[in-house]
Amino acid sequence: MSSLRIELSTRPEQTRFNLRRWKELLADTELGRELARYEGRIETDRHGHIIMFPPPGYSHGGYQAEIAHLLRVHLPNGRVATECPVSTADGVRGVDVTWASHELRKKIDGKVLLTRAPEICVEVISPSNTKREMEEKKALFFAAGAREVWLCGKGGKLTFFISAETPGVKASRLCPKFPAKIEL
Repeated sequence: MSSLRIELSTRPEQTRFNLRRWKELLADTELGRELARYEGRIETDRHGHIIMFPPPGYSHGGYQAEIAHLLRVHLPNGRVATECPVSTADGVRGVDVTWASHELRKKIDGKVLLTRAPEICVEVISPSNTKREMEEKKALFFAAGAREVWLCGKGGKLTFFISAETPGVKASRLCPKFPAKIEL
């Protein structure tokens, strides 16, 4: 099998494009009315095309809520957000749960699209997600500035990553008391 190499825009170029495209999408009232008819997450690819996902299952939202709650408890000096749009080298991606320090919050508060990923980005893996897809998302979030990416898998088991290239570690470095398994 031959490999394919894709040349992505530089991060600043892609960020400018993502911001412009996201503002266009939000300003288009006709499109907004059309999209409002559908439930689920909306992202864009690096070309600005809309990608729609059906709403996740009930337990997915439960894991998001519990992770958000535990982040607020264990890291009170920051803000937790869910379904957070982040500009990446491959378009706008929604992050299931994020935590941003107060210092970073000063730079990102009030923005409809974050041009930098919060320090912690958490993805709850859905049954339809592939391993390759999650590896790509992890790499995109690190490239966008995340300091840690956590993946919540089957049964609420968390894997913590401190870089895109290294294997998962047993505990978060930013939040060492965070449990390795989420109980619903």
